[in-house]
Amino acid sequence: MRGAGGTSGGSGRFLIGLIMLCGGVYLLLNSINVHSQYGFSARLYNIGGYGVTSGMIMIPFMFGVGMVFYNARNYLGWLLAGGSIIGLIFGVISSIQFTFRAMSAFDLIVILVLSVGGLGLFLSSLKSS
Repeated sequence: MRGAGGTSGGSGRFLIGLIMLCGGVYLLLNSINVHSQYGFSARLYNIGGYGVTSGMIMIPFMFGVGMVFYNARNYLGWLLAGGSIIGLIFGVISSIQFTFRAMSAFDLIVILVLSVGGLGLFLSSLKSS
């Protein structure tokens, strides 16, 4: 009988490693706080010392959408609408801040042992003995 991944590495090691890895990654992601500074008056970009807000990006978007609805083959309309959407997406993503919550050294050690130990068991079960 073959084990995990068609190798003789063992299904028990595979399952224990996978459970440890999932638990460690869950605890790690659960300890991260996500904050956003996004708003229509928040600066997304600085161009030449001038702050560009997300509301300003909506102006070329509106013109682009109007041009596309008027003539769907208008490349300038597609460029304005698509470029504005891409600018908004990058602006929102760049305004996200990640912080770790306060935790004890024991909590951090448990998270690291579960994550890295589980990854080691998981990968070792996939190789042939």
